[in-house]
Amino acid sequence: MANLITGVAASPGIAIARAFRFTTTPYIPQQQTIVDAKAEAERFRQAIEKAKSEIDEIRLLTEQRLGAQKAEIFEAHLFLLEDPDLVDSVLDKIADDKSSAEYALYEVTAGVVEMLLELDNEMVRERAADVKDVSGRLMSHLIGKPYASLTGITEETIILAEDLTPSDTAQLDLNYVRGFVTEIGSRTSHSAIMARSLEIPAIVGAGAAAATVADGALVIMDAAEGIVIVDPSEEVLAQYQEKKKQYDDRRVQLKRLAQQPSVTADGEHLELAANIGSIEDLDKVLENGADGVGLFRTEFLYMGRSSFPTEEEQFQIYKHVLEKLNGKRVVIRTLDIGGDKELPYLELPKESNPFLGLRALRLCLTREDLFRTQLRALLRASVFGKLNIMFPMIAVLSELREAKRILEEERMKLEQEGIQVSNSIEVGMMIEIPAAAIGADHFAKEVDFFSIGTNDLIQYTMAADRMNESVAYLYQPYHPSILRLVNMVIKAADQAGIWTGMCGEMAGDQTAIPLLLGMGLKEFSMSAGSILPARELVGLLSKQEWSSLSAEAFAMSTQEEVQQFVKQRRPL
Repeated sequence: MANLITGVAASPGIAIARAFRFTTTPYIPQQQTIVDAKAEAERFRQAIEKAKSEIDEIRLLTEQRLGAQKAEIFEAHLFLLEDPDLVDSVLDKIADDKSSAEYALYEVTAGVVEMLLELDNEMVRERAADVKDVSGRLMSHLIGKPYASLTGITEETIILAEDLTPSDTAQLDLNYVRGFVTEIGSRTSHSAIMARSLEIPAIVGAGAAAATVADGALVIMDAAEGIVIVDPSEEVLAQYQEKKKQYDDRRVQLKRLAQQPSVTADGEHLELAANIGSIEDLDKVLENGADGVGLFRTEFLYMGRSSFPTEEEQFQIYKHVLEKLNGKRVVIRTLDIGGDKELPYLELPKESNPFLGLRALRLCLTREDLFRTQLRALLRASVFGKLNIMFPMIAVLSELREAKRILEEERMKLEQEGIQVSNSIEVGMMIEIPAAAIGADHFAKEVDFFSIGTNDLIQYTMAADRMNESVAYLYQPYHPSILRLVNMVIKAADQAGIWTGMCGEMAGDQTAIPLLLGMGLKEFSMSAGSILPARELVGLLSKQEWSSLSAEAFAMSTQEEVQQFVKQRRPL
């Protein structure tokens, strides 16, 4: 009899294959007293060197397959192997307690993992997986056994596991692995992010039920709906074989839209742009026919390294992106570090609430040296394409004016040095703080464009951490209060004669798109994989019709009412 398991849809797709149970039983050493602490410490150091070598190989493989940004997680693993808090703690335990290297490693890392899992921030909790991965690899060298790996799979399978580490996911052979299901994890876990980059179906957080699936059982996974069917009947199997064919055919059909314009049914031209974090993302952007780049997250240039990128390094990257887009608009956001994005070498003070602390433009105005270096690189690159510069996390006009003043000073310095700067750069700001949304009419007089960052705007408006599972129900992008704020921003921009885009997750959402079109949003920036489905939907929508329908949605009381309202009227 078929067994139905539900989880979180982390990477879309439909897969049908035999289950491959991937289990890694952690080695738990017994406490024993050693005689030669120096020799034991040296054994531990040798294990570190071997682990570093292995991880560096995986990092290079990941960089070749997925690009430098996705390989950054292994830079973090290498940092862990040099982290004095971890390494010195193990060495101290060996020296002081005369513990074996295995037992010292187990005791220290078990404590770190337990501490991380108790924290409220989900992204911080997920770092426990990194510690487990690194410590497991170290342990394998200490006990002389190979580290568990998925590289030996030679037939079509769907992997079922408690969790997959970043190194597990990076080494999946896509000739045979059709998808994976994990008992724990979320959409923001490293394995989920890598699955989306690999374009492989993935369901995470499926719970203990996933552990009951027998090795070799026939499994259907619908990673669009987040369901797993084990031992399906012939009838259900036939249904999903047809559904998979339709899904695969639709992906082929959507590819035909890659070179088509983004135009509504009543002739309104829009920009469907892409969000990127590195130059490696550009191939997907071009492959999916994006109308431009609506958000280049430059903080990823600073992460996964031990020092700040130089002006020349940044200039070369910005120049490359602008040239690659060949005259299409590229919106580059200035450094947005803080909150859940940390730079160990920046050595910022610990904050009780970093999401509301010294981050993004607030940090840049405090550390002008970093800010001016980035602005110089951007200004130098501006002559190679259509550059827009965007400032994040602005709450008050004085922040915007100060950022513009520094930008203008750096422009004048470059021109005095004889370096050419484009005279057509548009300067804008993100609207992600409710105060900025409410005061959009004032900000609109001093910028060329707005880009609404809904990820933060929603969590700040609803006073609910979007990474906290306990209050996840309050992350409501279609709530009438959110829609009214967004509409307020767009209308303020229209009245001032500037354009408005959106670069949060909401911009690529099939329920939100009709409402945003009706409000008059000009640019929708999303993940590259969402562009073609969005273009298909936009082509079936009438802006005139949705202008009046959007107004009806504002008058509703709940997100559920809005969702049902759109579902009944949306053509797809």
